[in-house]
Amino acid sequence: MPVTVVRDQWGVAHIRAGTRDDLFLAQGFVQASDRLFQMDLWRRASQGRLAEILGSNFISRDAMTRRIQYTGDLDEEWASYGPDVRAIASAFVRGVNAWVRLARDRPPESFRLAGWLPELWRPEDLLSRTDAFLASSDALAEIFRARLVTAVGPERASALVGDDSLRAVPTDVDLAAITFQVADLLRQIGTQPFLTTVQGAGGSNAWAIATRRSTTGGPLLATDPHRLLTNPSLRYLVHLTAPGWNVIGATAPWLPGVAVGHNDRVAWGMTAYNADTADVYVERLNPDNSHQVEVAGRWQNTTVVVEPLWVKGRTRPIPFQREYTPHGVVIGVDRDKHLAFTLKWSGLEPGAAAELASATLDRADSGAAFRSALSRWRTPSVEVLYAERGGEIGSQVAALVPIRRGWNGKLPVAGWTERTEWSGWQTLDDLPHTADPVTGYLLSANQNRARTERLRAALSSSGPFAVEELARLQHDTLAWNAQRLVPLLERLRSPRADVEQSRDGLLRWDRRMSVDSVDATVYASWERRARRLLVESRVPGELVDEFLVRSHDRVVPALLAPSAPWFSGNAARARDTLLLQALVEAVDGLKAEQDDASRQQVVFAHPLGITAATRPRFNVGPFPRLAYGDTLMSISGRLPEAAVGASFRAVFDGGDWDRSLVLNAPGQSESPASAHFSDLARLWAQGNPFPLAFSEAAIAASAESTLTLTPAVP
Repeated sequence: MPVTVVRDQWGVAHIRAGTRDDLFLAQGFVQASDRLFQMDLWRRASQGRLAEILGSNFISRDAMTRRIQYTGDLDEEWASYGPDVRAIASAFVRGVNAWVRLARDRPPESFRLAGWLPELWRPEDLLSRTDAFLASSDALAEIFRARLVTAVGPERASALVGDDSLRAVPTDVDLAAITFQVADLLRQIGTQPFLTTVQGAGGSNAWAIATRRSTTGGPLLATDPHRLLTNPSLRYLVHLTAPGWNVIGATAPWLPGVAVGHNDRVAWGMTAYNADTADVYVERLNPDNSHQVEVAGRWQNTTVVVEPLWVKGRTRPIPFQREYTPHGVVIGVDRDKHLAFTLKWSGLEPGAAAELASATLDRADSGAAFRSALSRWRTPSVEVLYAERGGEIGSQVAALVPIRRGWNGKLPVAGWTERTEWSGWQTLDDLPHTADPVTGYLLSANQNRARTERLRAALSSSGPFAVEELARLQHDTLAWNAQRLVPLLERLRSPRADVEQSRDGLLRWDRRMSVDSVDATVYASWERRARRLLVESRVPGELVDEFLVRSHDRVVPALLAPSAPWFSGNAARARDTLLLQALVEAVDGLKAEQDDASRQQVVFAHPLGITAATRPRFNVGPFPRLAYGDTLMSISGRLPEAAVGASFRAVFDGGDWDRSLVLNAPGQSESPASAHFSDLARLWAQGNPFPLAFSEAAIAASAESTLTLTPAVP
């Protein structure tokens, strides 16, 4: 039976098929036709195969990436995602391969420039753990806390990060043995092949509005995951229709189904959630046999697996070794101290490939069914908000979180005892969840205080809400931090006229982080420098940057209510001195950089946009943006080419799905020759979302082209 693919004027593919297998075969074909180079590079990067195409500089990176892949039973693995997900993945891959064969005969421009050809796919290629690991920082957080405790002591460390549990330092582990080298090894996992696409810190906002607080006759759901702003986008918009299927939204280009979107009955979005899914174990090695570790007083053999690692320019592969202790995979060894460092991570369990469980979520026909389906979502750890067309709204943390009895997992632990083992998994009911709150709304913002409080203020003080209002709120630039920090300047004075001018400007400023506002630029620099000055005064230099990221929400409260351990002597006076010093540094810094307009721009950078010839062809932008991460329209990272923000935004209307609004910049296609290569970037820059057509009538009204596919009979 033929499959129809209607592309609308924004490049969104609406796929209609007569059977499930034909539907996903077509999805694989369509997504590969738009994004094959991105998909191919993702697969090589996520499987630890970049050295094959980029050379020996990637050997260590590939080796570390391979160490965190799943090695268990494949039947159990596939069954974990849902009873038919293996069949769905197989059909999807057949569709991808149909396009790969065409591309190998006539290589697209991107492959010709890169110097390699695409390969055929297997269903197992979708089972990578790399994306899930990159979304989790649990192990790195443990190592950071261990280094902080070593540097400043458990009492001060616990006070600085606001976690009393750090006072309970394990007595059988020398935390000083856990150095930055262990963290650096973990950071090699999944690192991107080009500097223009280095992994950025993520965020996200999502909120749901009950029907009684909506103007549309149904609930509303807004979602805007914050990811690296790249070209191509990390998301792809698609609509899938077949018997038992009618779902639309955003997916990863290399996966079947829809990860964030809506079907006939339920809409959903998500934000990253900080669940503790990993532990670092310090293992004692046998001095006479480095492949034995101590377990309960006895030496036990590790498991060593040797496999080939191919490298560009070499005629033979080099041997690569993966080693496992009873606690997990060995990530590093200190041979002088006879210690090994082992990662135990729930992502190595069956069913933990990132977002592959989406195919089960897509068919949930009620809020209760949707929440139940989330039991199959194991990685990455997320807080999912959902809205059912009948009116129910809810939230549920979805993650595979271990149960620890008698210990908290905050610091690395000894592997030679039996006191720190996992004892099962938390259920959905154990994890945070809410349904139908009395407030009539739910919100999530990664536990970021500034964005959370701004959202709460906006959603509690007005309404009822229309779709367009929520879309405007996604672009809100009111700085909650500025509303509290700027008034502290009222009673401060500087002997410098230029600093006084900036101080007066901040006091008159509307607290909105507008890119064309001089005061907003001054504020962003002032807050950033004040944060750094405070942390530098209390944390060793090698830990400052990581502290600023991991304990981001600790710093502004410390400035608002100065006290020990952040300040010595007269805390209020010391705080005021610091704020004035930060303002002087901000004024001087902005003078030195005033001609550098790129600091206020965002570029959607392409992996191939790394030379003078390829940058103008493959990169999209620049677009004016102010680097500030604590507003709802968050932009952070290194501008212009390593910015983090929301390239994908959506507001779903349960009263009429056709009124839903969406953005996915810069475009649906990765080919510069396509009309849909960068057409959505202009809309993104203007904050102008487009309607996401769902009904047959709306699809027909926005149709640009129709493709008919005839799947071959097996």
